[in-house]
Amino acid sequence: MAMVALPISARCRNNASLLQLQLHTTTVPRAQFCPPYLIRSFKFFPKEGWMLSSGGCQSAICRHLESPSCFDRITRFRASSVGEKLEKKVVVVGGGWAGFGAAHALAKLGFSTTLLDASPNPGGLSTGFRTTLGRPVEAGIKGFWWQYHNIYHLVQELGIEWPFTEWTMSSFYSPKGIQVESPVFSALPRLPTPLGSFLYTSPYFRNLSLLDRLTALPLIQALLEFDLDDKAYSAYDAMTARELFRRAGVSAKLYQDFLEPILLVTLFAPGEQLSAAAALGALYYYVLAHQADFDVRWCKGSVAELIFQPWIQHIENQGGRILGGKRVSDVILDDSVNKITGIVAVNSTGETEVYEADAVVFAVGVQAMQRIVASSSALVERPEFSAVSNLGTIDILATRLWLDQRIILRNPSNVIAGFEPSTGATLFDLNALQTEFADDVGSVLEVDFFHANQLIPLEDDAVIDKVMKKYLTKCDSRFKTAKIVDASVLRFKSAVTLFAPGSHQHMPTTKTSFANAFMAGDWLQQGPGSHGARGLSQEKAFVTGILAANEVARSQAVTAQVKVIEVEEDEAHIALLKSGLRHIRQGAQALGAESPFI
Repeated sequence: MAMVALPISARCRNNASLLQLQLHTTTVPRAQFCPPYLIRSFKFFPKEGWMLSSGGCQSAICRHLESPSCFDRITRFRASSVGEKLEKKVVVVGGGWAGFGAAHALAKLGFSTTLLDASPNPGGLSTGFRTTLGRPVEAGIKGFWWQYHNIYHLVQELGIEWPFTEWTMSSFYSPKGIQVESPVFSALPRLPTPLGSFLYTSPYFRNLSLLDRLTALPLIQALLEFDLDDKAYSAYDAMTARELFRRAGVSAKLYQDFLEPILLVTLFAPGEQLSAAAALGALYYYVLAHQADFDVRWCKGSVAELIFQPWIQHIENQGGRILGGKRVSDVILDDSVNKITGIVAVNSTGETEVYEADAVVFAVGVQAMQRIVASSSALVERPEFSAVSNLGTIDILATRLWLDQRIILRNPSNVIAGFEPSTGATLFDLNALQTEFADDVGSVLEVDFFHANQLIPLEDDAVIDKVMKKYLTKCDSRFKTAKIVDASVLRFKSAVTLFAPGSHQHMPTTKTSFANAFMAGDWLQQGPGSHGARGLSQEKAFVTGILAANEVARSQAVTAQVKVIEVEEDEAHIALLKSGLRHIRQGAQALGAESPFI
């Protein structure tokens, strides 16, 4: 039962003491009381045992009061700290990690929060589905990495059973078999970065020579300097990742067997289509920053069921509303104060609805933001919104197979690359990762494809046939004798952002040109020094949602803020090297000379 405590201060004429009453708005059957409303003004009827507000009846709260005339005044409560109820209405557009992060933080700050999402079941790419036979499928399996401190803290805050596996090893497959394995770095003695990443993976490289691996060393300079300032980042953003690796002298084998597979499963596109700056951000976050940063764990079931469902309940218990089937189409703008005062949405029956707003957080992906901007004359006139039209997107295809026999893979999580031009994939042994399938007689496998343009148009049967014959049997010959019992194919057109060369300039920041509108999502700019700080991930999306909520609070003169757990600082030697490069750049710029490093 949802309950919101609203303290009210009242001073009695016959007693100078200040009374503190706790008024509870609670959902109860209509036969007992009217539905709850926001409390704005009050009349007490103590004999009847209820209170009339501007919206309707409230439950019995004042039975101990003899007469309403004994009060000089009743002052409406205004919040100044986290957890207290505010009257300000905030609309969050988008129901993925960014939108839920914003709604969660706003509810904690006391705002009247409404989240709108086009999907009937909000959750973004974490949304879960069921097959006609009741088997669970998801929009791809996503990892939870070592530095996801804010998400791990969220799970603890929700008070739910720990939903994650232990850290897992991973294999990298090519058509020739396993090329390299990634150990659990946090289980090994910590060495100064990047020595741990280099030395501890060496025994696991099967076909990549030491000489090939050493050709990656020149990339360290680029990893140190790419986000020292906006000018440096823009310079790297203007070139492709493949061109960066070519200039650095990276061997073709290192690129094909390791670097490109990493890019395909972290940024979802091949090096020739990716910004060098975005690639460096991913490599820095997962490889260079700290030894354990590449460690990853997985959800022991559907993220939608294990995390998002209790999260929705938590937000609703704090007074927030999560509304699915609401496709946002426009905004209502008050030009006189440069504020968005309402959000226009179309519901699942085609009816138009308007949601009043004192502030707005846009927390959708690129494709949805482009669609909203295209239908809104108020947004399309603003440069930061119209620029979103310059951004590209990537298709994802998620498959799940149930087999008639159990085939245990060497590692439960795996990367697949080199089977199709410009397409990467991940392979998961769900029997080993998810509790629901632990006792199944046959294997349950998830194979997800990124940059899956050539696979999307195929019929389901053709996709599954290709997965089985072209991928699984080449990864492990034991799959040749297995038969498919059931299968699922999910297609997600334009599902994630393409971080193409030159795209950074078109990406928005948290603040917009509207006084009360803010942005969240893993595709936002985050400023110098933080381009690789959280990767391009669920963690970054969640954190940008919190940051947007904090900006809402500032815009509404609320001093409270929701704390963000920062990533671990750079190790001392890395920080020293960055500082040295920064001083050289600044010195060169002061002399009017171009930096020798860009």
